[in-house]
Amino acid sequence: MEEQFSNNWHYWHNYLVVWTRDKAPKLLVILVLAFIFVRLLNLITRKLVALSEKSSAHGALRTQQVRTITGVIRSVGVFLIIFLTGMFVLKDGFAIDIAPLLASAGIAGLAIGFGAQTMVKDVINGFFILVENQYEVGDTIRAAGVSGTVEEITMRRTTLRDGDGTLHIVPNGAIQIVSNTTRDWSQVTLHVAADYSENSDRVVELLQEVAKEFFNDPAFKDDVVAEPQVPGIERVRGHEVDYLMLIKVRPGKQYGVARELRRRIKVCFEKSGIKTGAPAQVVIGRLPDVDNK
Repeated sequence: MEEQFSNNWHYWHNYLVVWTRDKAPKLLVILVLAFIFVRLLNLITRKLVALSEKSSAHGALRTQQVRTITGVIRSVGVFLIIFLTGMFVLKDGFAIDIAPLLASAGIAGLAIGFGAQTMVKDVINGFFILVENQYEVGDTIRAAGVSGTVEEITMRRTTLRDGDGTLHIVPNGAIQIVSNTTRDWSQVTLHVAADYSENSDRVVELLQEVAKEFFNDPAFKDDVVAEPQVPGIERVRGHEVDYLMLIKVRPGKQYGVARELRRRIKVCFEKSGIKTGAPAQVVIGRLPDVDNK
């Protein structure tokens, strides 16, 4: 018994000496490299967040999106580094055949992928939405058949609040086309109706005066991107003529600008005696009976 114990002890002692001499340096190098790669990944992601804080014109909202993206990149990167490090340690340090482990991991990955296709699609779409900055919190968009103001963006879903207060939760995988109505600038398109008998040149001149006065108003100077345009007559129908006015404004300012312009146009038309357009009236009745003689 003592001889067997002594033989086992000498065997393990010799094995440990050989392992320490031949295998331990490789394992140490692998672990040091893994540590360096994790530190570099953390440093790069922190730098990206810091750059977004300095360069982003939208402040905290865009920074939060960058944090979300870098958080996903960091998590996936750390997982891959740890996984690969574990495979190298098992193969080079303990001479374990990792082929069955890789095959099992592949089968498990396929099973998870088939079972969570929708979630994977949502996350991938959400990742590209954030990376490409297709829209941000506060933007008004149309997507997946609904429209509203973006209240929250995550890797899996986008939350929209429409005009009547309804909250729409849209999976990112369902978003194929995004129409962003508040990116860079928005355009106010006004159709101003005047009576057919009014002088067209006079109406266009009055609209241009209203547009110029509005553009030079300091109260709305920051809301307007470019000088308003009055191209002229848009269409003629019945007893009224529609005149077109176009003005580019800051995102989200189009509703207040449109209301103010309508008010000023109404006041101007009243002062100038311009009759507004009115739909043609159709009277339906019965003619009186006429005796046939």
